Amino acid sequence: MTVEGKRQSIPLTEGPNRAAARSYLRGAGFSKDDLHKPIIGIANTWTEIGTCNVHLREIAEALKEGIREAGGTPMEFNTITISDGITMGTEGMKASLVSREVIADSIELVARGNLFDGLVGIGGCDKNMPGIIMALCRLDIPGIMLYGGSIAPGKLNGVDITIQNVFEGIGSHAAGRIDDAGLEALEANACPGAGACGGQFTANTMAMSGEMLGISPIQLSGVPATSKDKFAATREAGHILMDAVRANRRPSQIITRKSIENTIASVAASGGSTNAVLHLLAIASEMGIGLSIDDFDAISKRTPFICDLTPAGKFVASDYQAAGGSRLLAKRLIDAGYADGSTLTVSGKTLAEEAALAQETPGQLVIHTFDKPIKPNGGLVILKGNLAPEGCVMKIAAAGRYEHRGPARVFDTEQACFEAVQTGHIKPNDVLVIRYEGPKGGPGMREMLQVTAAISSNAELSAHVALLTDGRFSGATRGFTAGHVAPEAFVGGPIAAVREGDIIHFDIPNRKLTLEVSEEEIAARLEDFVPPALRYPKGVFRKYVDRVSSASKGATT
Repeated sequence: MTVEGKRQSIPLTEGPNRAAARSYLRGAGFSKDDLHKPIIGIANTWTEIGTCNVHLREIAEALKEGIREAGGTPMEFNTITISDGITMGTEGMKASLVSREVIADSIELVARGNLFDGLVGIGGCDKNMPGIIMALCRLDIPGIMLYGGSIAPGKLNGVDITIQNVFEGIGSHAAGRIDDAGLEALEANACPGAGACGGQFTANTMAMSGEMLGISPIQLSGVPATSKDKFAATREAGHILMDAVRANRRPSQIITRKSIENTIASVAASGGSTNAVLHLLAIASEMGIGLSIDDFDAISKRTPFICDLTPAGKFVASDYQAAGGSRLLAKRLIDAGYADGSTLTVSGKTLAEEAALAQETPGQLVIHTFDKPIKPNGGLVILKGNLAPEGCVMKIAAAGRYEHRGPARVFDTEQACFEAVQTGHIKPNDVLVIRYEGPKGGPGMREMLQVTAAISSNAELSAHVALLTDGRFSGATRGFTAGHVAPEAFVGGPIAAVREGDIIHFDIPNRKLTLEVSEEEIAARLEDFVPPALRYPKGVFRKYVDRVSSASKGATT
C-alpha cells in the first residue's frame, strides 16, 4: 500500500527486508502504523544555554501534534547552536558563523541518512535559520523553517528595553555615566523569558526573510515565543508541512531569484541586519542562483525604509507582529511594486495571496506606508573602492550622516579596539580599523557589538567616529560602521596595508570607501605581506579556514 506523501522513506521502512530497521524504530516508541506513514524529520536547535532556544522542546511538541494530526510521523533530532549574544566579545563568538555551516551539514547528514519524506527545522538564534534553510536547499524535500519566536521586550522604569540597552549600558558604565546598580537593573530586566533578541536584529531579520522567501509559514512563524497563540500557530505549521509533503512542494519551487529579491527588499524596508547579506548570498549559492552583493545595493537604493523597528527605530518584533506582521509588509511591498507577488510559498499560495490575508491593526505605528516612508531609501548600502575591491556592507537605517573622512586607528583584534574605546583613547573624527577578524583571519568573522555599543553609548564619539572591519556586526549595531570588508586582511586584502594615521574616506552617495594612499604605496606595503599564524591550527576552525569563501560570496564552505 502506498501512502500519499511517502516517497523518500519507502526504502527505509517498507518490505520484509526492512524488518530489522523497523524493529529498532519500534523499540524507540514508534508503532507499526507510524512507520507506514510519511516520516518527517524535525531538526531542533534546542539548548538550555540562553533564551533564544531554551523553549524549543515545547515548540517541537506542538509541531509534532500538528504533523500527527495531518497524517505524518515526526522524528525529532537535535543539532547545535551558538548564542551570539552570550559569546559576544569573547573567543566564543568565533564559533557563531561557523555554526551556520555545521547546522546545515548536520541536518543534511541526518536527513540523508534517514530518508525523511519532509523536514522541519526549528530555529531560535541568528545562525540557526540560515543554516536550516541551506540544508533544505541541498535536500530539496518538502520542508519549512520554523522560528521559535521573538522574546518579549523587557521593562525598566516603565520603558521597553532589549539586550541592545545592556550592551550600550556596558559602555555607559565604563564611562561612569551609570553605576553598578544601573547596569544590574538593565541586566536583570532586558530578557524577561524565552525567545530571540527582540529588535530587528539578525534573528528577526532572518525569521522575516524565511517568510518572504516562502520557506516559513508567513504570519505563523513570527508569533512571539511566549504568546498564548504560539502553540496553536505551531500546530498549524505542522498541517502546512504535511500539505506540502503530499503535494511534493519543494524548496526549489519556492526559493527562486524573484523570492530572494523580494526578501532583500523586505530587509531594506525594515532596516534589517547586515548579516542578511551573508546569509542570503549563502542561500542563493545553495540553490545555484547567481546573486552578488551589488544586487543588495541596487534593491535597497530603490526600496524606501518604512518599518520603525529598533535598532534604527522605536518598536520591537512583537510590535511588528501585532501591527500586521510580514503579511502586511508583503502587501505594502507588492502593492507599491517593490516585490513580485507571484512567488510560491510553502502553503501553496503565492506571496500575493498570502499578503491579501493581511490584517492591519488600526492605528498601528510600526509599518509605515510607502507614501510616507521613514527614509526614501533602504537601510543597506554596499561600498567599494581601493580599500574594499570586493565590497563591504553598511547599515545606514539609523545613520545621521553620509560621509566621513578621518585618520585610521588600526587594531588587529576586536579586544584591542574595545579597550581603546573603554579607556578614552579614541577621539572624534577617528576611523577605527579592526582587521584579521574576517572569515579566515578570525576565524569565523566575529560580530563587533561590544565595540559598537561602547561607541554608541558615548555621545562624544557616536556622531563623530567611523568604524570598519573585515569582521561582522550584530543586527543590534548602530552607528557609522562598515563590515565584511573584502578581501579580508588575512588573505592580503588592502585593509592589511592600512597604517596608523592614514586617511580613510567614506562616501555613501557615491558608494566609495577609499584609503587615501596611492595604489603604488598600497602595493609596496603588501609586497612582503605574510599572514599571521593560524589561531587554531587544527579542528573545526582549521577545516573552516581551509574551505571558507570570501564574505563577498557569503562566507560559505
